[in-house]
Amino acid sequence: MTDKFIFRFVAAVSIFVFVVVFILSLKVIPKPAVMPAFMPFLPKLNAILNGTCSVLLLISLYYIKKLNIIMHKRINILAFILSSLFLVSYILFHWLAPETRYGDINGDGLLSPAEIAAAGSTRYFYYVLLITHIILAAVVLPLILLSFYRGLQMQVQKHKRLVRWAFPIWLYVTVTGVIVYLMISPYYHF
Repeated sequence: MTDKFIFRFVAAVSIFVFVVVFILSLKVIPKPAVMPAFMPFLPKLNAILNGTCSVLLLISLYYIKKLNIIMHKRINILAFILSSLFLVSYILFHWLAPETRYGDINGDGLLSPAEIAAAGSTRYFYYVLLITHIILAAVVLPLILLSFYRGLQMQVQKHKRLVRWAFPIWLYVTVTGVIVYLMISPYYHF
Protein backbone atom coordinates (compact mmCIF):
# COMPACT_ATOMS: atom_id res chain seq x y z
CA MET A 1 0.00 0.00 0.00
CA THR A 2 1.27 3.42 -0.90
CA ASP A 3 1.09 6.48 1.31
CA LYS A 4 -1.25 8.03 -1.24
CA PHE A 5 -3.69 5.12 -0.86
CA ILE A 6 -3.48 5.30 2.96
CA PHE A 7 -4.14 9.06 2.98
CA ARG A 8 -7.13 8.59 0.68
CA PHE A 9 -8.46 5.74 2.81
CA VAL A 10 -8.05 7.74 6.02
CA ALA A 11 -9.72 10.76 4.42
CA ALA A 12 -12.61 8.61 3.13
CA VAL A 13 -13.21 6.96 6.52
CA SER A 14 -12.97 10.29 8.36
CA ILE A 15 -15.34 12.04 5.96
CA PHE A 16 -17.79 9.11 6.06
CA VAL A 17 -17.92 9.15 9.87
CA PHE A 18 -18.29 12.94 9.92
CA VAL A 19 -21.14 12.83 7.37
CA VAL A 20 -22.97 10.06 9.24
CA VAL A 21 -22.74 11.94 12.55
CA PHE A 22 -23.78 15.19 10.85
CA ILE A 23 -26.80 13.55 9.21
CA LEU A 24 -27.80 12.03 12.54
CA SER A 25 -27.60 15.47 14.15
CA LEU A 26 -30.10 16.76 11.57
CA LYS A 27 -32.64 14.12 12.71
CA VAL A 28 -33.63 13.30 9.10
CA ILE A 29 -33.22 9.52 9.34
CA PRO A 30 -36.44 7.92 10.56
CA LYS A 31 -36.28 6.09 13.86
CA PRO A 32 -37.73 2.60 14.25
CA ALA A 33 -41.36 2.42 15.42
CA VAL A 34 -40.32 0.43 18.49
CA MET A 35 -37.24 1.37 20.48
CA PRO A 36 -34.90 -1.63 20.93
CA ALA A 37 -34.67 -2.80 24.54
CA PHE A 38 -30.88 -2.32 24.59
CA MET A 39 -31.01 1.39 23.63
CA PRO A 40 -31.09 2.79 27.21
CA PHE A 41 -27.86 0.90 28.02
CA LEU A 42 -25.86 2.41 25.15
CA PRO A 43 -24.85 5.67 26.91
CA LYS A 44 -23.45 3.75 29.88
CA LEU A 45 -21.68 1.36 27.51
CA ASN A 46 -20.20 4.36 25.67
CA ALA A 47 -18.93 5.83 28.93
CA ILE A 48 -17.41 2.49 29.94
CA LEU A 49 -15.71 2.16 26.55
CA ASN A 50 -14.39 5.73 26.75
CA GLY A 51 -13.17 5.29 30.32
CA THR A 52 -11.47 2.00 29.45
CA CYS A 53 -9.77 3.64 26.46
CA SER A 54 -8.52 6.46 28.71
CA VAL A 55 -6.87 3.91 31.00
CA LEU A 56 -5.51 1.92 28.06
CA LEU A 57 -3.95 5.03 26.52
CA LEU A 58 -2.15 5.77 29.78
CA ILE A 59 -0.98 2.16 30.05
CA SER A 60 0.22 2.35 26.45
CA LEU A 61 2.22 5.46 27.31
CA TYR A 62 3.75 3.63 30.27
CA TYR A 63 4.83 0.70 28.07
CA ILE A 64 6.39 2.87 25.37
CA LYS A 65 8.30 4.82 28.04
CA LYS A 66 9.65 1.43 29.20
CA LEU A 67 10.50 0.64 25.54
CA ASN A 68 8.15 -2.37 25.55
CA ILE A 69 6.96 -1.99 21.96
CA ILE A 70 5.04 -5.27 21.86
CA MET A 71 2.83 -4.36 24.84
CA HIS A 72 2.51 -0.79 23.56
CA LYS A 73 1.17 -2.11 20.24
CA ARG A 74 -1.17 -4.62 21.88
CA ILE A 75 -2.65 -2.04 24.24
CA ASN A 76 -3.11 0.47 21.41
CA ILE A 77 -4.78 -2.12 19.20
CA LEU A 78 -7.17 -2.91 22.05
CA ALA A 79 -7.86 0.82 22.59
CA PHE A 80 -8.48 1.19 18.85
CA ILE A 81 -10.91 -1.74 18.81
CA LEU A 82 -12.79 -0.39 21.85
CA SER A 83 -12.91 3.10 20.32
CA SER A 84 -14.29 1.58 17.11
CA LEU A 85 -16.97 -0.24 19.14
CA PHE A 86 -17.70 3.07 20.86
CA LEU A 87 -18.17 4.78 17.51
CA VAL A 88 -20.66 2.13 16.35
CA SER A 89 -22.54 2.33 19.67
CA TYR A 90 -22.49 6.14 19.59
CA ILE A 91 -23.95 6.25 16.08
CA LEU A 92 -26.58 3.66 16.99
CA PHE A 93 -27.58 5.58 20.12
CA HIS A 94 -27.84 8.92 18.34
CA TRP A 95 -29.98 7.33 15.67
CA LEU A 96 -32.33 5.57 18.11
CA ALA A 97 -32.56 7.88 21.11
CA PRO A 98 -34.68 10.96 21.53
CA GLU A 99 -32.76 14.21 21.91
CA THR A 100 -31.70 14.99 25.46
CA ARG A 101 -31.13 18.56 26.59
CA TYR A 102 -28.91 19.46 29.50
CA GLY A 103 -31.11 20.72 32.33
CA ASP A 104 -34.39 19.30 30.98
CA ILE A 105 -35.58 17.87 34.28
CA ASN A 106 -39.10 16.92 33.18
CA GLY A 107 -38.04 15.46 29.82
CA ASP A 108 -40.41 17.52 27.67
CA GLY A 109 -37.62 18.59 25.31
CA LEU A 110 -37.94 22.23 26.34
CA LEU A 111 -35.97 24.19 28.89
CA SER A 112 -38.16 26.32 31.11
CA PRO A 113 -36.67 29.33 32.89
CA ALA A 114 -36.80 27.31 36.13
CA GLU A 115 -34.86 24.43 34.53
CA ILE A 116 -32.27 26.83 33.12
CA ALA A 117 -31.90 28.43 36.55
CA ALA A 118 -31.60 25.01 38.22
CA ALA A 119 -28.83 23.98 35.83
CA GLY A 120 -26.99 27.21 36.61
CA SER A 121 -23.49 27.85 35.36
CA THR A 122 -22.77 24.11 35.03
CA ARG A 123 -24.86 24.29 31.85
CA TYR A 124 -22.22 26.54 30.24
CA PHE A 125 -19.41 24.28 31.43
CA TYR A 126 -21.26 21.27 29.98
CA TYR A 127 -21.68 22.90 26.57
CA VAL A 128 -18.05 24.08 26.40
CA LEU A 129 -16.93 20.56 27.30
CA LEU A 130 -19.35 18.99 24.81
CA ILE A 131 -18.37 21.30 21.95
CA THR A 132 -14.63 20.80 22.47
CA HIS A 133 -15.22 17.06 22.83
CA ILE A 134 -17.13 16.88 19.52
CA ILE A 135 -14.68 19.05 17.56
CA LEU A 136 -11.62 17.22 18.85
CA ALA A 137 -13.25 13.82 18.26
CA ALA A 138 -13.63 14.77 14.59
CA VAL A 139 -10.04 16.07 14.44
CA VAL A 140 -8.47 13.08 16.15
CA LEU A 141 -9.94 10.32 13.97
CA PRO A 142 -7.60 10.83 10.99
CA LEU A 143 -4.67 11.38 13.36
CA ILE A 144 -5.39 8.05 15.08
CA LEU A 145 -5.76 6.19 11.80
CA LEU A 146 -2.54 7.63 10.38
CA SER A 147 -0.56 7.08 13.59
CA PHE A 148 -1.77 3.46 13.72
CA TYR A 149 -0.65 2.89 10.17
CA ARG A 150 2.76 4.47 10.83
CA GLY A 151 3.18 2.53 14.07
CA LEU A 152 2.22 -0.82 12.58
CA GLN A 153 4.61 -0.18 9.68
CA MET A 154 7.34 0.66 12.24
CA GLN A 155 7.81 4.10 10.72
CA VAL A 156 8.81 5.29 14.16
CA GLN A 157 9.72 8.92 13.46
CA LYS A 158 6.53 9.58 11.46
CA HIS A 159 4.53 7.75 14.13
CA LYS A 160 6.05 9.89 16.89
CA ARG A 161 5.27 13.13 15.04
CA LEU A 162 1.62 12.12 14.68
CA VAL A 163 1.26 10.76 18.20
CA ARG A 164 2.58 14.00 19.65
CA TRP A 165 -0.83 15.42 18.62
CA ALA A 166 -3.02 12.32 18.49
CA PHE A 167 -2.30 11.04 22.01
CA PRO A 168 -3.31 14.11 24.06
CA ILE A 169 -6.33 14.79 21.86
CA TRP A 170 -7.50 11.16 21.98
CA LEU A 171 -7.01 11.10 25.75
CA TYR A 172 -8.96 14.37 26.11
CA VAL A 173 -11.79 12.99 23.97
CA THR A 174 -12.05 9.76 25.95
CA VAL A 175 -11.93 11.48 29.34
CA THR A 176 -14.39 14.21 28.38
CA GLY A 177 -16.68 11.56 26.91
CA VAL A 178 -17.05 10.08 30.38
CA ILE A 179 -17.56 13.51 31.96
CA VAL A 180 -20.19 14.47 29.36
CA TYR A 181 -22.03 11.21 30.07
CA LEU A 182 -21.96 11.80 33.83
CA MET A 183 -23.30 15.32 33.35
CA ILE A 184 -26.07 14.50 30.85
CA SER A 185 -27.24 11.13 32.21
CA PRO A 186 -29.56 12.59 34.89
CA TYR A 187 -31.57 14.13 32.05
CA TYR A 188 -32.16 10.94 30.06
CA HIS A 189 -35.88 10.11 29.91
CA PHE A 190 -36.26 6.82 28.08
